[in-house]
Amino acid sequence: MDPALSPLTGWSWGNVSANQLSFRVAMAGTGDQLVLCLHGFPESSISWRYQFQPLAQAGYRVWAPDLRGYGGTTRPIGLEPYSIESLLEDVSGLLTAAGTSQAVLVGHDWGGIIAWYYALRHPDRVKALVILNAPHPACFEREIRHWRQLHRSWYMGMFQIPWLPEAILSMSQGYMIEKIFERMTIHREYMPDEIVEVYRQQACAPGALTAMLNYYRAALRGGGALRQRTLGYPTIDIPTLVIWGLQDHALGAHNLDELNRVVSNLTVVTLADAGHFVHEDHPDHVTTQLITWLESTLPR
Repeated sequence: MDPALSPLTGWSWGNVSANQLSFRVAMAGTGDQLVLCLHGFPESSISWRYQFQPLAQAGYRVWAPDLRGYGGTTRPIGLEPYSIESLLEDVSGLLTAAGTSQAVLVGHDWGGIIAWYYALRHPDRVKALVILNAPHPACFEREIRHWRQLHRSWYMGMFQIPWLPEAILSMSQGYMIEKIFERMTIHREYMPDEIVEVYRQQACAPGALTAMLNYYRAALRGGGALRQRTLGYPTIDIPTLVIWGLQDHALGAHNLDELNRVVSNLTVVTLADAGHFVHEDHPDHVTTQLITWLESTLPR
């Protein structure tokens, strides 16, 4: 086995029924405290491969689902099933299926967006919040008005177009998916070709790309982001750790500015030599920071 794939040992797959869907969930550990890890675009649960064993060995129970539409999880048809509200209901359903009233919520990219909103709307169900390269909605609304972020987010507009983004991303068996990782990963030794190939194959499965892109379409064209903005952004008092790779081509570090105004109990860690896929790009550092912070924040 390639040494880079060794973190894929030590966990198992399960199928979990939640919110009227079947989720494929990677599972590890048997601790009382659940850590629910939510991946981003265009990945799947295996993006957390470097964090599974260390978290389990630290005494946590870890679940990492393929989000709806991704990997081995059900792919609903249409735009509405990918609304932010539906994604939040998925988290509630997974927590209930896990038999817990609260969890440590960890999210990257789209998983981080879901985690931010979940902490805003269901704070009673979040014990602690960990965000990796995903902006708080209020900060992103501010930043998208500036060229420094707007020019990085061009793809979000392009994704609103019907069928064309699917055609581009699926050509040559997902060649453009590979290019996303090639361009946005600093330490490719931690993102081996075998893992990128899994992401390519999953994206090119029937209906998968449309499901993945519908997250963006439901948020913008479907009005989900506007509905959430109307609800407001109350201060998050849950202990929150934000880990940010500074060489992120999609999200500028200015998204961290004034974050402490909307999050009262905040720790921010920046990594100068990591990009957007920070937990895969610099796994040892991220995992150490995560576990150290959890142990100091949630003493057992």
